[in-house]
Amino acid sequence: MSSLQWKPALSVEDQKKVLKARAQALAKVAASEDPGLERIEIIEFLLAHERYGLETRYISEVYPLKYLTPLPCTPSFVVGVVNVRGRIVSVLDLKVFFELPHKGLTDLDKVIILNNDTMEFGILADAVLGARLLPVRELQPSLPTLTEVRAEYLKGVTEDRLVVLDAEKILSDKKIIVHEEV
Repeated sequence: MSSLQWKPALSVEDQKKVLKARAQALAKVAASEDPGLERIEIIEFLLAHERYGLETRYISEVYPLKYLTPLPCTPSFVVGVVNVRGRIVSVLDLKVFFELPHKGLTDLDKVIILNNDTMEFGILADAVLGARLLPVRELQPSLPTLTEVRAEYLKGVTEDRLVVLDAEKILSDKKIIVHEEV
């Protein structure tokens, strides 16, 4: 017998029972965790084959890279600007800023748009891997392999080698602001 046999669809009542059971199971998992445990929600992404994370409270959206317009007379880490539903957003390449290997742009690249009260810009990511909750106690100090510039923006490193960046420091850094006039 084939494992792909046709099965009749569940009735509406049975579907509700299944969904209720799933919701209860998910609620038990959350309830069993320590309620006093401080967590941060992060977006995990790739830069030069390394995994990085940023707190979601500083991320307004993740946008596919398309129609990037280069800007002349800007530092090498500023790759250009994109139009995000009528807003012009500068895009920075952290691989250049952090002195990581650079492979060039592809149609798979994403722009993670960071913002706070005073600044907004996008950072280029090779791929976005997803979002997750991370217990703050799992963050450890810097790894010796991180260069000085990356260590400056470090919030911590997890046991599975996820580098969590301090988005607030990146957003407030004066080195990122371009004051050049042509």
